[in-house]
Amino acid sequence: MARISIGDIRLNTVDCGRGAPLLLVHGFPLDHRMWRAQIDDLSADHRVIAPDLRGFGRSDVSEGRVTMARFAEDLVALLSALGVEPPVTVCGLSMGGYIVWSLWQRHREWWGRLVLCDTRAEGDSPDASQTRRQSAQRVLSEGPGFLAEAMGEVLFSASTRQERPECLRWVREMIATSPRAGVAAALNGMAERSDATALMGTIDVPTLVVCGAEDTISPPATMRGLAAGIPSAEYVEIPSAGHLAPLENPGEVNRVLRRFLGG
Repeated sequence: MARISIGDIRLNTVDCGRGAPLLLVHGFPLDHRMWRAQIDDLSADHRVIAPDLRGFGRSDVSEGRVTMARFAEDLVALLSALGVEPPVTVCGLSMGGYIVWSLWQRHREWWGRLVLCDTRAEGDSPDASQTRRQSAQRVLSEGPGFLAEAMGEVLFSASTRQERPECLRWVREMIATSPRAGVAAALNGMAERSDATALMGTIDVPTLVVCGAEDTISPPATMRGLAAGIPSAEYVEIPSAGHLAPLENPGEVNRVLRRFLGG
């Protein structure tokens, strides 16, 4: 682990392994640890870069609002600070996928391959945006504990909750201890993110779309539609997994990623 300075902040970052670079972008409101199984496995023959995004984990926090574009610019600055050169495989889950859309729109020169895990291209409805802003205010006043309780159930498949309760407890603790200002800033940023549906048809790099078979947040029907809108995208469904497929069924996700990455 290292804290890498990029402009006004430092990002806590895993940078390990040698080979073609693979950037892992975590979901909300988690940190790089959700990728622990991928880091351990794929770093054997790839350079795996897995930061805590601005406001999460042990990275510095910005208050108010952090847009998906700001997160995207942070990642480009991080890659540059680490001396990484394109092409890079970019893998984003959930909010990480929202950031990926902004990366594609603003910095296509970095891309080699794309992996979209349990995410969506559509923007929020007005009601959903308002709910995010209300949740941001509540996080600032109460902390993220209520999110840990509410999201712990919906993030995981029924099989994970029944067979691996320790995984549920670990993620709830990760959420509950996230910096409240960072969580609120990301909620406010997600509330105003743009609809990325029009970008799907412009993606011209090899693309893998991964979905947990029991995901209720970004369900298989949504993810299959996303893959259908991206030229030559491959869709893979992960059994015994919900919204956090890389954490719930890491063996299968790693197998699929290795095949896609050519190793």
